Amino acid sequence: MTSTTTSSTPESAAPAAADRRRWFALAIVMTAAFMDLVDVTIVNIAIPSIQQDTGASFSSIQWITAGYALAFAAGLITGGRLGDIHGRKKLFLIGIAGFTLASALCGFAANPEMLVASRILQGAMAAMMVPQVLSIVHATFPAHERGKVFGLFGAVVGLGAVSGPLLGALLTEWNLFGLEWRPIFLINLPVGIAGLILGTKFITESKAPKALKLDLVGVVLVTLGLLMLLYPLTRGRELGWPLWGYLSMAGSVLVFGGLIAYERMKAARDGSPLIELSLFKVKSFAAGIAVQATFGVGLGIFFLVWTLYMQLGLGWSALRAGLTGVPFSIAVSVAAGLSVQKLVPRFGRKVLQSGALTMAAGLLIYIWEAGRYGLDIAPWQMALPLVVMGLGMGLIVAPLTDAVLSEVPKEHSGSASGLINTVQQMGNALGLGLVSVVFFGSIGDDVAPSRLGQAFVEGFQHSLWYVAGVLGVIFLVMFALPGRAAGVVRAEAGRPEPHDLPRERQPVA
Repeated sequence: MTSTTTSSTPESAAPAAADRRRWFALAIVMTAAFMDLVDVTIVNIAIPSIQQDTGASFSSIQWITAGYALAFAAGLITGGRLGDIHGRKKLFLIGIAGFTLASALCGFAANPEMLVASRILQGAMAAMMVPQVLSIVHATFPAHERGKVFGLFGAVVGLGAVSGPLLGALLTEWNLFGLEWRPIFLINLPVGIAGLILGTKFITESKAPKALKLDLVGVVLVTLGLLMLLYPLTRGRELGWPLWGYLSMAGSVLVFGGLIAYERMKAARDGSPLIELSLFKVKSFAAGIAVQATFGVGLGIFFLVWTLYMQLGLGWSALRAGLTGVPFSIAVSVAAGLSVQKLVPRFGRKVLQSGALTMAAGLLIYIWEAGRYGLDIAPWQMALPLVVMGLGMGLIVAPLTDAVLSEVPKEHSGSASGLINTVQQMGNALGLGLVSVVFFGSIGDDVAPSRLGQAFVEGFQHSLWYVAGVLGVIFLVMFALPGRAAGVVRAEAGRPEPHDLPRERQPVA
């Protein structure tokens, strides 16, 4: 059975199953994860209000969203490794404190430049906080309880997906105290302060049992490689896809190649690399990472195009657009809970593959409805495709996380969760970059104002075909996942996890 590691006790400390405090700790870290998920989505719905109130240019508006994603993606692996070294509780508390401070700075931003800088800080602090969530869960809960925990995590993902746009729409339209859009950030203050106080009391400290050092060269290389890839993708369309952007993206491949070579040398020299490359020898981890990255691409395309379609194409208000997404998120939450607790233990990998096909079916229904009803489509008519898509997404998100981490040694859980989040953010950034091609590219720059709405409808349909294609790729990649999660098989057989065995008895991947 997995045991909780403290800063002053060995891995053989009191079992996590006997510690009721772990459920309080779970509620706290889940709340922090929820706060981050909401913050990612809450801004999009308020962009028209921000632009009108601050006079922000299109470039500034782009960086209010992209700056967060860039800082988040660039810092995730480092944040996970810092948690392994200095303690996951300590880094979680630093992250949530910084995230709360950055939220205050966003809420009181005097101009677009200050808002962009504050969002970048917010993303960097989220990179300290978010990797610790899965690490704390992985280090605190034994294998037989993790299915339930990751089911809850999937429900939180679904709740965050619906709460962000809906909460952003309500706070913007209510115009509390005449603050316009600012409450979408200020609402994080009481939540963050409560999480900081309760986290100090209830979260048990854990870290890697072997003393590690921060790999500064690895930090520089991974950050440089990500920026060289994501910056041109984010600004490419705005700048007319200049040559230097393509050269930068090509150069990022060389940087990542240098990173891999250096990390191998670092692991052989002192055993403290930033990225634990041995993780990729674990088949479930390597395959799950590939699925996660591809899935991120599809989600990055869909959610941005969907928002543009409803608010700019159909001319809907922020509140109407936010309410339209409620059936989708409810379906995600329901399916996520069922998939981990009921379906995956019985059907294994087939559940995730069914999720990919179900999401694709929902997209095809949506494409048909968008063409059939055009600009006259109503929110209730969107409910069917959104529910089908939500059910499919719920069948993927929760069990995928468990599958990726199921065979990862606990001392590398911080690095692993950092990689999981990073590849998904990279996938999202790639999807956002591809929106310029699959959506705006199909609309063109010389559309007559009278035809703009219909052009957005056609661009939306065009984009969904690409997302459906991405899900087809995901279905095929999922064949590389194990037929049944290793944790499930061991739990049924009464066998311990590999990272609970003495090192000399751990199976070779």
